[in-house]
Amino acid sequence: MLATTALLATALPADAAPTATACPTGWGSQAKTHTASTPTPVTNVRTGRHACYDRMVVDIPGAAKGKLGYSVRYVDHLYQDGSGRLIPVGGKAVLEVRVTAPSYDPETGKPTYPARAGRPLPGVDLKGYRTFRDTRFAGSFEGDTQLGLGVRSRLPFRVLRVPGHVIVDVAHNWSGARVTP
Repeated sequence: MLATTALLATALPADAAPTATACPTGWGSQAKTHTASTPTPVTNVRTGRHACYDRMVVDIPGAAKGKLGYSVRYVDHLYQDGSGRLIPVGGKAVLEVRVTAPSYDPETGKPTYPARAGRPLPGVDLKGYRTFRDTRFAGSFEGDTQLGLGVRSRLPFRVLRVPGHVIVDVAHNWSGARVTP
């Protein structure tokens, strides 16, 4: 990315003003699903900040793209599968992120991701994020891992699959205009 930015900066004439990059639009805020599943366990969840969106990545190393299933949708409240326990999630809107992969080793039952039900995701610090406000681990039940993602309002999002990862991007706004901090 840095090399691309440097290349673009040197390719412009000295008196030319750089143009702003338009952010993607059209993702919508309706539920998104892909039916598939894998016994390969979740090992980590991480987040990142981008110019147009905030990103959550669920790491499932070794899982083929075609085996990665998910369900991501806005909910009024996050309820833990199995128990029905309410998991409070900060933010004005809550995305329920379900990945059809366990967060435990299916053969031994030992956790592969060190999260605790109802707690923030380990290692995730959301200071400075434009959209994300909170993360919560709801649990892993019958091969599905359930997470809560608190956002500042109901905003458009997309879900991507690449080998070993399910990615959730939540836009900073509805207009697609790039917002500077």
